Amino acid sequence: MIVQIVRITSALFTGAVLLLMSLSTVAADAKSEDDKVFYYLGTAMSRNLGTLNLSADEADQVVQGLRDALAGTAEKLDDAVYGPKLNELGQQRMAAVASKEAAASKAYLNKMATEKGAITTASGLIYLEQQVGTGAQPTATSTVVAHYHGTLRDGTVFDSSKDRGQPLTIPLDRVIPCWTEAIAMMKEGGKSKLTCPSAIAYGERGSGEIPPGAALTFEVELIEVVQ
Repeated sequence: MIVQIVRITSALFTGAVLLLMSLSTVAADAKSEDDKVFYYLGTAMSRNLGTLNLSADEADQVVQGLRDALAGTAEKLDDAVYGPKLNELGQQRMAAVASKEAAASKAYLNKMATEKGAITTASGLIYLEQQVGTGAQPTATSTVVAHYHGTLRDGTVFDSSKDRGQPLTIPLDRVIPCWTEAIAMMKEGGKSKLTCPSAIAYGERGSGEIPPGAALTFEVELIEVVQ
């Protein structure tokens, strides 16, 4: 419970940072690099706010709370009372977002499952081999080196080692279940497209730019099985 409260409180605070900055005179082309760094901080933190779907009035209250706290004039509210209320609010809104996203993701998964050559496993993973590998095949606990490009159902890129030009080295027992299952089906030199239902990705909590309940697609190239 405490962890959930902290997470949601953090989301509200980070959104407030961005909202407060949007009301200031700082712009993306600010004169100093420090201004740009703080502006970027606000935009980066705001990614945790989406699931709360704040109205304009609610956003105003968040901004006012931040301003008052920074000025040392914030109204004293009991953590024991408002912490649980905040937690409940966050859970309700997250569930609503997850439900809506899951419905849209279902149609997307159905579409991806019809791609020529795609197979759907018992877990719901939709696996499409694009290039057959000829090297070693990892197990579910192997450490691998891989390039990947991750997108949401609307094509938005949320993470990409290819764009960064730096492959990922990671044990397969430390990634989302979709990856553990799919990459263990590949061989070195292989390339595959994985479409992951939320249940084997980030579930109803989401992560960063990934909404709760979201289906995800990854293009993965297995470069090496380290061990």
